[in-house]
Amino acid sequence: MAQVIVVGGGLAGLSAAHTVLERGGSVLLLEKLAFCGGNSTKATSGINAALTRTQQRLGIHDTVDSFLKDTAEAAIKGASPKEAAAKQAEMEGKDAMDPAVNPYLDNNKRLVYDSAPSVEWLIEKFGLDLSLVGRLGGHAFPRTHRGKQKFPGMTITYALLEKLEAVMEGAPDRVKLVTKARVTELLKDGDEVVGVKYEKEGSMQEAHGPVVLATGGFGADFTEGSLLKKLRPEYMDLPTTNGVHCTGDGIKMAQAVGGATIDLDMVQIHPTALVHPNEPDAKVKFLAAEALRGAGGIFLDKDGNRFVDELQKRDFVTGRMWEHNKGPYRLVLNGASSKSIEWHCMHYAGRGLMKKFASADEMAKDMGISVDKIKKTFDEFNQAAEQKNDKFGRKFFVNLPLVTDDTFYVGIVTPVIHYTLGGLKCNPDGEVLTESGKPVRGLFCGGEVAGGIHGKNRLGGSSLLDCVVYGRVSGGSAATYLMDKMTKGGVSGGSGSGGGSVNLVVDPATKSVTIKFDGSSSSSSAPAAAGKSGGKVPRDTQYAFEEGSSSDKSAEAKKGGPSSGKQEYTMEEVAKHTSAEDCWVVVGGRVLNVTKFLPEHPGGKEAILLYAGKDATEEYNMMHPESYIDKYAPQTVIGRVKGSSKL
Repeated sequence: MAQVIVVGGGLAGLSAAHTVLERGGSVLLLEKLAFCGGNSTKATSGINAALTRTQQRLGIHDTVDSFLKDTAEAAIKGASPKEAAAKQAEMEGKDAMDPAVNPYLDNNKRLVYDSAPSVEWLIEKFGLDLSLVGRLGGHAFPRTHRGKQKFPGMTITYALLEKLEAVMEGAPDRVKLVTKARVTELLKDGDEVVGVKYEKEGSMQEAHGPVVLATGGFGADFTEGSLLKKLRPEYMDLPTTNGVHCTGDGIKMAQAVGGATIDLDMVQIHPTALVHPNEPDAKVKFLAAEALRGAGGIFLDKDGNRFVDELQKRDFVTGRMWEHNKGPYRLVLNGASSKSIEWHCMHYAGRGLMKKFASADEMAKDMGISVDKIKKTFDEFNQAAEQKNDKFGRKFFVNLPLVTDDTFYVGIVTPVIHYTLGGLKCNPDGEVLTESGKPVRGLFCGGEVAGGIHGKNRLGGSSLLDCVVYGRVSGGSAATYLMDKMTKGGVSGGSGSGGGSVNLVVDPATKSVTIKFDGSSSSSSAPAAAGKSGGKVPRDTQYAFEEGSSSDKSAEAKKGGPSSGKQEYTMEEVAKHTSAEDCWVVVGGRVLNVTKFLPEHPGGKEAILLYAGKDATEEYNMMHPESYIDKYAPQTVIGRVKGSSKL
C-alpha cells in the first residue's frame, strides 16, 4: 500500500495526516500512547496568527511584519533564564531580520506567513470557534486566538481527531490509526528513509512509506541517559508540564539515519506552573495559561510586591523570579480580568489550583501580610498604567483599576520545564536535514520535534501554530514526495507495492478527485457518508484496557453484560473508592470504575484522582463532550447513582 507514515498523534501529526489526505494520499498514523492528543491538548492560551478575519472583526490592526518582527527578535534574544536579561541587552539594536544575525529567519517566515491561512483552515474545515483574541508576552498586538470555552489546545486537537475518525469510518482504505504502537527505528534503503519498525502488543512490525516525525520533545525524560540529563543537568530537579511520552524518541531515531540537530540545549522554562497546595512537590504540574497575564494578571511576591513586567518573554520572567528569590509567587487576577477569561479561572479553581477571594483583605490574610501592602502595590500599578510609565517596563494594561474591594482569583506559580526549543534541523518545507544541509530523503518533521523554528525563545501561542503550520507543511511535502515516487515507480514494500501509471479521475458531482495507482484508488474527498459501518468507527484495540476491544465492550454493554451500567450505587458507596488502586468517579449520574483507565488518561491520572470517590460531572463537562465515555472508555461504566435515570 502506498502511504505516508505519520509518527505521533498530537496536533502536528493530525495536521500532517489531514494534509496528506487532502493531497489524495493515504496515511498510517502511529501513536505510542493509548490515546492521541499529546501535549497539544494541554495548550491553554491559544494559537497565534496575524491578519485573520477574527482580528479584523475585532478591530485589531496587526500586521504580518509585526508578528515576524516579534518572532524574529525572540529567536535571537532568547537565552537560559539566568542569562536572559543580559542577552536581551546584548542583542538590543541588532537587526533580527538580517539572516547574518538570525539563522532562524527562513523558518520564522514560514511560521508567520502561514499563520492566518492555518487558523482559517481550522475554522473552515473543522468548524472551530476561535473568536476571542488575547495578547501574550512579547507580542506587539493581540493575536492569540481561542474559543469561548475549554482549553484551545484540547478543542483544536480533538476536532482534528474526530474528523480523522470520520474519514476512518467513511473511507477506511485511506487512513489507519494504530495506538500503543512504539516506533523504535527508521528503515533505510541506501540514503532514503523507506519506513519504520514499531512494537505493538509485544511483537515487532514494519510499515513502509515516507515518514513524518511528529513525536514531540524530551521535556519529560528524567532518566540518567536522557537528553535532558546530558544537555541541561541543572534542570533535572525542576517539575515539568510534559506528558510521559516526551522522551526524544523521534530525535534519536532521526540522528541514527543521519539527521542533524540544532539547539538541543535550549530548553524553555515557563514561569507559571500552578502549585497544588496538597501536592507542592508534584513532578508534573499544570500550566497557568499565559493568557491570564494577558487578561491583566499581575505577579506578587511573598511580601505583596510586583517585581517584573508580567508580559515580558518567558525566559526573562523566569530569570527574574529566580534572581528576586522571594517566593512563593502568586498570580493575581481581579474581577474584570478573571471575567474576561472566566472558563480558565473556574477550571483552575475546580482543580484546587487557584483560590477565589471575596476581597483583597481575604487574600492578604491567606498570604500572611497586611492588606495595606497590597493596596500600595495596587495604587502604584494603577498610577503606572495611567501615566504609561511602569518601573518594570510593562507597556500594556487592561481590566483596571485594581482595587481592594473586588474579587480575586489567585494561584501560586513556579517555573517549570515546558518546551524543548531544539530538535531536528529542518528547512521551511519540513524536510529533515543532514549536517551538510541536504535533506534526508523520505524524512520530514513537524511540531516540537523540529528545531530552529522559534530560535532560542518561543513566544506564547506559537506552539499550536508550529504544530499546524509545520504539520501541514511536512504532510504536504511527504505527500508530494510519495506522489513523485509513485509516478516514477519507486514505492514498494509492506502489504503491497506501487508504481507505473497514475490516473486522476475528477467527478464534479461529488467534488472529488480519485487517484489511481495501477488499479488501486483513493479519493481525496473521503466523504464520511461513503462508510458502511453503521456509524461505528473501525478501531484497533487501542481503546481497550482489559481483554477485548472497546467496540466489543460497547456491544457487551448494550446486551446487558458486566458493562451495562444497570447496577445502582449510593454516593456513600462511591466515596469508599478513592485511591489509585481502587478509583471510582461519578459523571452525569453514571458510576465509573476508572482504576485501569488511570494510566491511559491523556490528561494524566492526577486529573482524575482529584475527584476519586466524588461526582466529577462539572469538571468533566468543562473538558470533554459526554459522548467521550461511550466512545473511548465504555468499559469503565459499572452502574449508576441511585435515583439517577442516566445509563
